[in-house]
Amino acid sequence: MRVLHVITGLNAGGAEHQLRLLLRRLPHDCDVVTLSNPGPVAEAIRADGTTVHELTMKHNHDLTALPRLRRLIRAGRYDVVHTHLYRACLFGRVAARLAGVPTIVATEHSLGDHLIEGRPTSFGVRLLYRATERLGHTTVAVSEAVAARLRAWGVRPGRIAVVPNGIDANEFTFDPRLRWAARTRLGIPQDAVVVGGVGRLEPAKHFDRLIRAVAEIPGVTLLLVGDGSARSALEEVADLHGVGHRVVFAGAVGHAREMLCAMDVFASPSDAETFGLAVLEALACGLPALYADCPPLDELTPPGVPGARRLSAYPEALPRTLRAELASLTERGGGRLPVPDVVARFDTGVLSSAIGHLYERLAARPRRRVPHLVQIKGARG
Repeated sequence: MRVLHVITGLNAGGAEHQLRLLLRRLPHDCDVVTLSNPGPVAEAIRADGTTVHELTMKHNHDLTALPRLRRLIRAGRYDVVHTHLYRACLFGRVAARLAGVPTIVATEHSLGDHLIEGRPTSFGVRLLYRATERLGHTTVAVSEAVAARLRAWGVRPGRIAVVPNGIDANEFTFDPRLRWAARTRLGIPQDAVVVGGVGRLEPAKHFDRLIRAVAEIPGVTLLLVGDGSARSALEEVADLHGVGHRVVFAGAVGHAREMLCAMDVFASPSDAETFGLAVLEALACGLPALYADCPPLDELTPPGVPGARRLSAYPEALPRTLRAELASLTERGGGRLPVPDVVARFDTGVLSSAIGHLYERLAARPRRRVPHLVQIKGARG
């Protein structure tokens, strides 16, 4: 079975890394096309032996990408086209339908209550999404929370498959040498107490709350890993609260392991996560993890994971919770926690197996008519 994965970009990001992990375990013949911004994940995928095509879209409304993508799909004679992220889902599903691909799958990685991939949704965004969704066969939701949002958008339940994100826990094993190297490079003292956060520096991630909390706890260093439109504003918040010298902005990194090794406590103040993969990565690194929202942990029965603590819905409670976690750190003399069993539940092998079975099930189904493209004529975004 030949599979083409279409993704909006391959810079550092959660969906991008999920695709890299999926490709490592899928037993099928896979290629990748990135519509823009190939970045470090493209190089990592190529290093693993997978072909990555670059389409180089000039902007979101570059319609010349559609015939180019259709030609690429036809030339590859793919049995499955699997799209990832909003722009790739729009263009990829249409191009795959025009190319006559028998099986079209999409993964919805980042759909919040009012945001998609960190950006506000609109009527036009939802209209285009629903119209092109009908051109495919199945949309994969990375959590039950995302599946519920897809249903609220009008996607029929029978067209949704829930397949959680995966994690290769071995990629995040704590290494004291990496801890030393990261702190040395970033100018963080080896004996400093470091609270860390990982993610896009966007307003919805609420890293400003973490800066304000650290400002109330003397002597603690905050390490923020990632980049985004809110970075300048976050730097201003740190300066305004007099902790600019205690907040380290590491920027985007190709892989978070080294940065996680440099931390003592992990915190995710975002209260609108579609999965919260960074929380699982922190737990895999043996860190205590404070989180406002992490669907895979919240959906567990019974609830509760050793080393993970749910933050209060009230931001003003964050400093108190952080102080309590730092006190526990001191009581046990520092060091790492045992990796909780829940991490193995989301092993990347489970993800790859579920996706592979989905491809095979869809390929074996009786062919049904897909809605004609005329139904999306005139849609605007």
